[in-house]
Amino acid sequence: SSLHFCSECNNLLYPKADQQRRIMVYACRICPYDEIGENKCVYRNDLLTVTKEQMGVVTDLMNDPTLAHADMPCPKCGNEDAVYFQDQSKRKETRMILFYVCTRCNHSFTDPSVTRQDQE
Repeated sequence: SSLHFCSECNNLLYPKADQQRRIMVYACRICPYDEIGENKCVYRNDLLTVTKEQMGVVTDLMNDPTLAHADMPCPKCGNEDAVYFQDQSKRKETRMILFYVCTRCNHSFTDPSVTRQDQE
C-alpha cells in the first residue's frame, strides 16, 4: 500500500470505514475530503529475517563482577572457569540459551551438551 494525500490541503489521508456507503475510504483528518480506497490492504507486516540466538557484545565480559561464574570447560583452552549470561533476544517463543565466556581466553561458547535449534 502506498501513501495517499489530500487533493484539497495536501495532508496525509488515513484509511477509514464509511458506514453509510459500506466501503473503505481514505479520509483527511483536517478537511472533509475523502476518496474511495481501491487497494484493500491498509497495513502489511513483512518479516524478512529469521532471528536466532545471538551472543551480543562479549568484549571484556570475563572481568565483569556482576556476572555469575560456572565450572564449564572452555573448548578452546580447557580452562574450567567461565562467566555466563542469558540470550538477549526479545522473542516470546524462545528457549533459555546460556552463553559462556572463558575467563582466561575470552572465548565465547554455549553448553556443548545442549543441542541448539539452528543446528538441528
